[in-house]
Amino acid sequence: MLFADLSGFTALSERTDPEEIRSMVDRCMCAMGEVVEQFGGAVDKVIGDALMAVFGAPVAHEDDATRAVRAALEIQRRASENTEEFCGLCVRVGVNTGEVIFARVGPEARRELTVMGDAVNTAARLQSAAPAEGVLVGEQTRAATALDIEYEGLAPLTAKGKSAPLLVWLARSATAAPAERRVSDAPFVGRETELELLARSWARTSSERYPQLVTILGAPGIGKTRLTLELAHQIQDEGGRVLRGRSFPYGERVAYGALALLIKEACVIFASDPASEAVAKLARRLRTLFRDADASTVATHLSIVARLTDDQVEEREDLFASVRCFLEALAREQPTLLVLEDLQWADQSLLELVGSLVVRLTDAPLLILALAREEFLDDQPDWARLPRHVTVQLDALGSGHANDLVRRLLPRTPEDDPIVSRVERAAGGNPLLIEELTAWLSEGEASAPAELPTNIKTMIAARLDRLPALERQLILSASVIGEVFWRGSLEALGTPGPLPELLQSLEMRDLIRRMPESRIEGEQELTFKHGLIREVAYSTLPMTARRQRHAAVAGFIERAAGDRSAYAAILAHHWRQAGDAQRAADYLLTAAEQAGRGWAHHEVISLCNQALELIADGDEPRRRRARLRRGVALQERYHAEFDFGAGDQSKSSGEMSPPIS
Repeated sequence: MLFADLSGFTALSERTDPEEIRSMVDRCMCAMGEVVEQFGGAVDKVIGDALMAVFGAPVAHEDDATRAVRAALEIQRRASENTEEFCGLCVRVGVNTGEVIFARVGPEARRELTVMGDAVNTAARLQSAAPAEGVLVGEQTRAATALDIEYEGLAPLTAKGKSAPLLVWLARSATAAPAERRVSDAPFVGRETELELLARSWARTSSERYPQLVTILGAPGIGKTRLTLELAHQIQDEGGRVLRGRSFPYGERVAYGALALLIKEACVIFASDPASEAVAKLARRLRTLFRDADASTVATHLSIVARLTDDQVEEREDLFASVRCFLEALAREQPTLLVLEDLQWADQSLLELVGSLVVRLTDAPLLILALAREEFLDDQPDWARLPRHVTVQLDALGSGHANDLVRRLLPRTPEDDPIVSRVERAAGGNPLLIEELTAWLSEGEASAPAELPTNIKTMIAARLDRLPALERQLILSASVIGEVFWRGSLEALGTPGPLPELLQSLEMRDLIRRMPESRIEGEQELTFKHGLIREVAYSTLPMTARRQRHAAVAGFIERAAGDRSAYAAILAHHWRQAGDAQRAADYLLTAAEQAGRGWAHHEVISLCNQALELIADGDEPRRRRARLRRGVALQERYHAEFDFGAGDQSKSSGEMSPPIS
């Protein structure tokens, strides 16, 4: 949440004509709204001289916190550099991160989407406390943006309505570009086959002077950058050169952005270099590459691509030819790997240039390695048909490799500790999720992955938000059922759209998997790829929608199960979440009786305690039944423990006594 307020507006409005005030506020809000939208946010509302914007709703991104702070700093820059547009007023901005409800509110005729929750109120408090021309952020925001933003720590803020002082930071400046993606230093596990395939492609390129394009596709966190780094180390050890460029997800999408970075790196041009020095460096580098040939045309065209000059080129093909000549010359000087990261965010001009290069490059040891997310080919179907092109699909780690990675990251964890299998199951073979969860556990913040760290939540939420509407609704419905669900249960929820096709699409996107067997005869059983997807999807649903869907799921299980008592605990969960305390209590007591027949005394006691929480005070028959069953379990547990300790001194000393009379 971003709150921006015009400081000094009240005093100005006292001495200014209302029509002029309206025009001035309109200009300011339009200017700030443009910045918000440029960074992928949405203006929620304008109230007088204040603007409220959200990042992460209705569409989430992995870096919404960074987008919000960068937008806030850009608003401040525009206000300070365009004093006439802002009538000399300062802007105070507060940015906060947290979970909120995103829903429609207001009279029926004017119901509008907005966000609500404590995190929104805190953002408003931060804005009120921000200094003039300052951006004040909360603790979660600072933690999520520390690599991109420089901060100054301030004294804790005592805010109205907050029980404890708020930890706050003043944002000073942002890096010139988003921070380089952190590359894991965890052990390199389970990617030997893919690395060997890339190494073979490089061997052919370098030995036969055979230019190639290799595209690595995979979900966020699956290890594309880490795999590339391992290949780059090998190439550099062999005397090859590695140049990297990256496309960015927000701000102005600059033409040929990633290639501009490559050119500057190859010519040792720094962002701090004056334009004249940058052009001179480019010219000197081209003279070493082309020696006797006239490289003035190539220099002019590369200056345009790298945005070193404001020149223009009449024919695009001439520009492409100059880039090709430059890259071929680089590769002939030294075998070269070009890495283009985050191609799913690349501008269309860059994609067309790369396509042209693949077709026309000749007799040069040049390998172009493109990294992209799986949806890239959905948007660029012709990419897969390019010549001399290989696609490498990076899938989740297998169970054995995932288990190995968890154990290496948690070396002091006992062999039989269930946390290993829980992390492995929750992360679903995604190396980044495994690393984040194990780091979180190692820091002592939790004993099990029950409540997810914010960075993992935002990454998964962003992926779910990119799904088509019907597929997103389907996966939200499935999250209510649990980690395992059935086609029939989805039909019971009234899922819109062609169910078989939607399930197949989610399976192809590697979000769900079909089980070879089903516990319900005649029903296709499915499961989430990993538990974190289910948890994030479930947390997205409003409470009212959850209750309705839990009730529908409970009804389906009651109809489909041959023996309801076998699913009593599951039914109790769904009816409890649906808000039907009476049915939930009945099923809890049924589950307790089942557990008692298996001598699971601790489970019986827990189930009865849960039932007593739900049974109304006036319902004595049910309360008596629950207390009696719990009392019997307590007595049986005492006798079991007493018998187990027979012969021990505690038996004769009278230290053990029945917990009930």
